[in-house]
Amino acid sequence: MANYTVTYSESVQGFPSFYSYYPDYMVGMNNYFYTFKGGNLYRHNVNSNRNVFYQDWFIRIGNPSGAFTSTRLVSVFNDAPLENKLFKTLNLEGNASWEATLQTDLQTSGFISAPWFELKEQSYFAFVRNSGTTPASPSEYPLRSINGIGRSATINPSNPAAVLVNFQITPTPVEIGAILSVGDILYYALPPYTTPQIFGQVVNITVDYPNNQNRIVVNTTIPLATIPAIQNPYILYVKNSVAESHGVLGHYCVFDISNGSASAIELFSVETEAMKSYP
Repeated sequence: MANYTVTYSESVQGFPSFYSYYPDYMVGMNNYFYTFKGGNLYRHNVNSNRNVFYQDWFIRIGNPSGAFTSTRLVSVFNDAPLENKLFKTLNLEGNASWEATLQTDLQTSGFISAPWFELKEQSYFAFVRNSGTTPASPSEYPLRSINGIGRSATINPSNPAAVLVNFQITPTPVEIGAILSVGDILYYALPPYTTPQIFGQVVNITVDYPNNQNRIVVNTTIPLATIPAIQNPYILYVKNSVAESHGVLGHYCVFDISNGSASAIELFSVETEAMKSYP
């Protein structure tokens, strides 16, 4: 377990900050903060590199020998805690972008990489992505990135890189729908339809009822993909969770942001755009 130095804040009547340095002794004197470590005396906030502790500042000013630790902030969005919400974006009021991960009581896969933030009106803005897994884990089954189609009519597996999955047209067509896209991952479920299995990646979609075409072409050579043992399994698909920007679903959202800069940075507030979820 790592050791930390904690600080007490009179304004919040608590210990809000944790520091990565772990001194043997500390003291404040003449408006400076001093700590002792390994028999050496260190004065803090005198070197140009932030978050680098226990360098020999008498000899190597500007040439740190201590270990660097990224700045990290963890807090929570908890407005209307009884309502289930989709947390869609992060907006950072500051002068730098940060790495971000987000988790709720329902999801743990939200993230934003620092380069994805865009500077808009002097704030850094980005939408929340979901990491997801392939194959999808059971925790992803209730999410909006997963959609069902229906039972197939026939499956032609003669070419594993282009398996034809045909759907009924008459008397009532099984609608593939407009949400499915090339590149999405197709799944199937066998009776009793409780355990989806990865089918492959969608490479073509053809919906042309007058010419008797209502089918999906699937590449089943991707890792972990298998071809169904029956002609009419239930077919479903998972959208690309990074590209689709569904956000993270939950009653509250814990955000964990970090910045690896050794220079001085400022952060005034962290905001999110959230919308009520209607199941």
